[in-house]
Parts: sequence; structure tokens; C-alpha cells
Amino acid sequence: MSYEILYGLVAFAFVTSVTPGPNNMMLMTSGANFGFVRTVPHMLGIGIGFTVMVALVGLGLMQVFDRVPYSYEVLKIASLAYLLWLAWKFANAGEPDTTGAKAKPMTFLQAASFQWVNPKAWTMALSAITLFAPSRDLLSVLLVALVFGLINLPTVSSWTILGQQMRRFLTSPARLRAFNWTMAVLLVASVLPTFWI
Repeated sequence: MSYEILYGLVAFAFVTSVTPGPNNMMLMTSGANFGFVRTVPHMLGIGIGFTVMVALVGLGLMQVFDRVPYSYEVLKIASLAYLLWLAWKFANAGEPDTTGAKAKPMTFLQAASFQWVNPKAWTMALSAITLFAPSRDLLSVLLVALVFGLINLPTVSSWTILGQQMRRFLTSPARLRAFNWTMAVLLVASVLPTFWI
């Protein structure tokens, strides 16, 4: 891979990782509701889960979509249904209690698994492999996955920090409820463009 292509890959990974999407909306919500430290497993699940996803897509899963085109449409519908359910949970999340018995942040495994039903993650992974590892050889695919792995975690962490900083403004149940409803709407809105790709 030439330096020009590598720079393009780094820029692509940065822009797609830092822009709004389901992962970032959920991290901002988690940062606001649970703080940075309790959201670390969620962030690690996204960073590592997406890196593994990119590698597996490049090493063979992309062929499923090549051979069975409607499978991508089925994935989109399942993803939308799951995201609508998540948005409903966010919108109806109450003020987290201090014991943590009711509300809990997403775990590492939940966040890593979520990548497989995240329409933006699929769009990013498929686009990255198509653009920067078109031959789908092992070295190119692993390089694309590595670049995303190195860039994804710091960029998504910024959304958790933003959410954590918003906690000082979300001191009343009414404000927190309004924030959670807003984030639920933005979560759904962040994936709608992927359904026209």
C-alpha cells in the first residue's frame, strides 16, 4: 500500500469514526448517564469489536453479500428493528440510581456484538475494504483493520467525554429525560442515510 493510499485510509477511518452514528450517540448517552469510567467497557467493545469486524468482512464475509445480494437488505431491516428498540430504551431511561441496580452501561461483549447489527459499521467496513483492500489479500485487510483499530478508540472516546461533560447540565430528571429522548431520535436519524445506500 502506497503512502498516499495509507493517508487516504487514515483520513477515511478518522472521518467515519468521529462523525455521528449509532456508536457515538450511544457513547454520548452513556457518558451523560454513567460517566467516563463506567463507559470504558462500552468504548473498548466498539473499538475491538469493529476492528475484528473489518478483518472478518475483508477475509470472507463480504463474499456473502456478493453471492446473496438480498442478504444485505435483510441485515438492514434487522438492524433498523434493533436500533428502534435501543432508541426506545434510551428514550425511556430514567435517572440512573446510585446503586446501579436498575440502569447499567453497555458491557464489552454487548458493544462488540452490536457492531454486527450497526448499519453504519457495516457501511464503513464494506466501504473500507472496497476502497483500500480491493484485492482482499490478508496483509491489506489486516492493515485496514489495524488502522481502524488505532483510530477508532480515541475518536469514539471523545463522544463519551462530551456526554460526561453534559452531566453538569442534566441535573434535573426533566433535563435528563429530554436529553435521552433527543439522543434516541438522533440515534435513529444517524442510520437512516445508510438505508438509501
